[in-house]
Amino acid sequence: MQLGYFTMPSHPPERSLKAGHEWDLQVIRWLDELGFTECWIGEHHTAPWEPHPSPDLLVAQGLLQTKNIRLGPGGFLLPYHHPAELANRVAMLDHISGGRLNFGVAASGLPSDWAMFNVDGMSGANREMTREALDIILKMWSATEPFDYKGKHWHVTVPDTMFGFLKHHIRPLQTPHPPIGVAGLSKGSDTLKLAGERGFIPMSLNLNPAYVGSHWEAVEIGAAKAGRTPDRNDWRMVREVFVADTDEEAFKLSAGAMMGRMMREYFLPLLGNFGFLEYLKHAPDVPDSDITPDYCARHNWIVGSPATAARKIEQIYDEVGGFGCLLVFGFDYTENPQAWRRSLELLSKEVLPKIQHLKPKRPVARAAE
Repeated sequence: MQLGYFTMPSHPPERSLKAGHEWDLQVIRWLDELGFTECWIGEHHTAPWEPHPSPDLLVAQGLLQTKNIRLGPGGFLLPYHHPAELANRVAMLDHISGGRLNFGVAASGLPSDWAMFNVDGMSGANREMTREALDIILKMWSATEPFDYKGKHWHVTVPDTMFGFLKHHIRPLQTPHPPIGVAGLSKGSDTLKLAGERGFIPMSLNLNPAYVGSHWEAVEIGAAKAGRTPDRNDWRMVREVFVADTDEEAFKLSAGAMMGRMMREYFLPLLGNFGFLEYLKHAPDVPDSDITPDYCARHNWIVGSPATAARKIEQIYDEVGGFGCLLVFGFDYTENPQAWRRSLELLSKEVLPKIQHLKPKRPVARAAE
């Protein structure tokens, strides 16, 4: 079992963009000091509670301030980037990273973002654009000959050498490319099927474990389509986590502090508008009005002392059938930074040793047909 971090990044609307950015950099430095293996940073354009539109800016600065942790977007919203430009930018970032870059991609799920970029997400155009953009990016990184790609959404040409010296030359440092991760939320997620199909890293976002368990089915469906054998060790599970010396203190500092406020003012209303509240319930007859931060802290979050947190992680592990990396969902604790650092430290130093026995068996490869 490994530990990582997944941040949207989330900040209260009154936080200045610079102050939020500085908080994120501080957390990344802590993660590196505490031995976390990776950190993924989201991209959003129209959500005041998720205010970072350019994760690569944070990644680039974070790489210069850390030594070991892998960093990457979690992910670039591919419908909003020209694939040729992004292929070159990510390749350059990989060189800056010295090989510590992860490349997360996503299709975008906010209707307000769709509207800003005039993408018809209701018809699934965002998912089409994501697949097409990714095909182009991977082709640009692997092609040894000029090509002309005419897709439904983009037309990209890699020309032959001009004047004897002008040519396509920017490719990633890591071969064949940085590890690619995709995040999924919905049941039967198309992006998680894509992860299984292409052998990418699947990341399940933070709904209840019973619902998230269905995500692995999507990975397996995609893998079967391509004749691949998916490995649960690659599966990342994003969870809300707060660890303190006692259960009571952890509850107070999570549901009773910024985690609770962000959930109450933003995330729970957002999930309600998407019709996703049912996927936070421990029983189907629980009314929507009962789904509060306190409820989530008791039923879904990993909140408590180190012993309680270890027990809850093992319970989730067993419920979903095993996963390889726990990604802590990031929150802004600028007003009480030491509480957040203490939680990360307890998780790394006291909880992680208690869950090292949680390791999925390596799968047996499919027999050739």
